Parts: sequence; structure tokens; C-alpha cells
Amino acid sequence: MLHPGAWWLWALGLVVAATRTTNPLLLLAMIAVAALVVAARRTASPWSRSFVAFLALGAVLVVVRLVFAALFVDAVPGATVLVTLPELALPEVVAGLRVGGGVTAEALLFALYQGLQLMAVLAAVGAANALADPRRLLRTVPGALYEVGVALVVALTYAPRLVEDAVRVRRAQRLRGRPPRGLTGVARTAVPVLEGGLATSIDLAAAMDSRGFARAAAVPVRWRRLSASLVLLGLVGTIIALFALLGGGLLPTAGLPLLAISTTLAIAGALMAGRRSRRTRYRPDPWRVAEWVTAASGVVAAVGVGAAAALDPGALDPVGILPLAAPAISAMALAAVLVAALPCVATPPPPSGVPTSTSRPQQSRAGASEAGVYA
Repeated sequence: MLHPGAWWLWALGLVVAATRTTNPLLLLAMIAVAALVVAARRTASPWSRSFVAFLALGAVLVVVRLVFAALFVDAVPGATVLVTLPELALPEVVAGLRVGGGVTAEALLFALYQGLQLMAVLAAVGAANALADPRRLLRTVPGALYEVGVALVVALTYAPRLVEDAVRVRRAQRLRGRPPRGLTGVARTAVPVLEGGLATSIDLAAAMDSRGFARAAAVPVRWRRLSASLVLLGLVGTIIALFALLGGGLLPTAGLPLLAISTTLAIAGALMAGRRSRRTRYRPDPWRVAEWVTAASGVVAAVGVGAAAALDPGALDPVGILPLAAPAISAMALAAVLVAALPCVATPPPPSGVPTSTSRPQQSRAGASEAGVYA
């Protein structure tokens, strides 16, 4: 199976490409590419079905955006009025707000384009969630985030079992003639589930302690402070650089140099902080040609759409154009988006019979061995 980090890099490239355009044709192409890759490369794991939920959420947001545009957006002079709704009289306190009135085609198209942009972002994130194994991704967490990674592995391992315990307790209560109804039923279900979870947590903590979890190397205090400062500066600089690159208007020409410097500082701080963690890596995930091709296809999509937006802003951002006209499409941007479909053919097909992560172990100590894969 492909490295999960490659899927997330590919998805982030599509996200950046979607934020650079409101052209509905390009946005629909991005959604289609994400759906095609998910259909071709998803496994039978439980998280592979999350892509449909992300698409449904995006469709709901598009509808909500259209409804808000119809109810609250004022008609622009010269716009095409489709229908006039009854206007609600509001008090002087909210004099700048309009409810009802004329619904223009330009306002609806503007809302549709922005809704499709958000839907394309959700489709890319949903594709990464459906294709990348979250537990395998946590194994690649650097040593500076060792404790956080262990906590997330344990949470991902035991969260589905709490639901299974709740179903088992409710079934047992119904068999005993005491169906769980109302607040009393919730209390009767919650107490056994929490008691079992507490017992499992205690057993897991003892098993992990016996296996040497949470051990740390002796590192000077000044070294720890320096690493924490570098990581903090790197993260803050990365946020500012991304804001500048995505059109925030804050020194856009300095976005790339600032992003490179901030990333370097964050990586250096993470490597320095990783010296505190004494751990071995069991079966590290390889990064092969397929991973490089997948990540590069997402980068090409982001760079290509960004370059097309700089060369022809009108084609990539058709909102607010009067009179109404069919949106044009940039050949460069479309080709860059289609490159993101390369994982359909450049990556190995998912193996059949992939084990899921929801199978319940026979003993509670098995959870420690599952979390121990991270160590």
C-alpha cells in the first residue's frame, strides 16, 4: 500500500489549487479527479467510506450558500433580477442587513462558485481520509511528537471499541427485559461502558509501562528550550507565509522565501526535540517511486493552477463579471488538474483482503502491542 504521507501531500496540492480559482469547470474537474482516484485506489478499510460523507457535506454547504445569497445579498445595479421575494422590514439597529428582495443571477452564480470551491477542498481532504491509513501515518510522526503519537494511536485503537461496548451493553439489557430508554437507560449504559474503559485503560497503562513507553533521554534544559523556540517560530512563520501565498495581501512576493525559512526552522527544531525520544522503528514505511509520483502530481496541480491564475486572472476567477458570460477555461490549469489523476495508474492497486483496524483483540494487553508498532 502507498505511504499515507504521499496521499496527504497529493491532497494538499489539490487544496491549494482549489483555493486559487473559482472557475466552476476547474473545480468540478478537481472533484472528479479526487473521486476517480478514490474509486481506483481505496481499500476495504472502515475509513475508505468517508469520501462520500465529505462530498455530501460539500453539497449541503453549496445549497446553504445559495440560500443565503438569495435571502441576504443586495441586488447590484445592472444585475439580472430573476425573482423578487417579499422583503422583511428590519429595525434601524440592523439597517445594513437585507432579508428578501430581488434575487439576481450574479449573486447566485457568485455563491455557486464559492460553494464549489469549498466543495473541492472538502473533496480533496475526504480523498486523503479515504486513502491514507491514519495508524500508518502516525508511525511517521517525528520523535518530537512521540507522546502525542502514542496517545493518538491508542485513541484510534480503542474509540471504535467503546461503541461496540455500548451496543453490547444495550443488547444485554434488552435480553434481561430492561430496555434502555430515557435518561435512566443512558445511565445504565454509560456506567458499564465507562467502567470497562477504565479497566482497559489501567491494563493498557501497566502493559505499556512494562514495555518501556514514555522513556526519554537526558537532554539539557537549554537544548529543549532552543528546540521548542525553533518549532514555534517555524510554525508561526509558516502560517504567515501561507496566508501571504493564498492571497492575504501581506507581502505576496516574500511568501515563498518566508515559507522556506520557516519550514527549515520547524524541521530543525523537530529534529533537535527528537533527541529526547529513545525508540526504534519497526518496519519503516518505504518511500518509493509511486510515492514521489503521487506527491509530485499534487504539487504540479497547485503550481500549474497558481501560474495560470497569475497569467490570466479573469479565467481563473470569473466571479463579479457583468454582463453574465460562460466561464472560460485555461488549458494550462486544466492540464495541471488532470495531472493529479496520475495516481490512478502510477500507484500499485490496493491488495485484496486488507485487514481493518476494528478487529477486537482477545486480551486487553493486545492494545499495547498494537500501540507498540509505533515505538
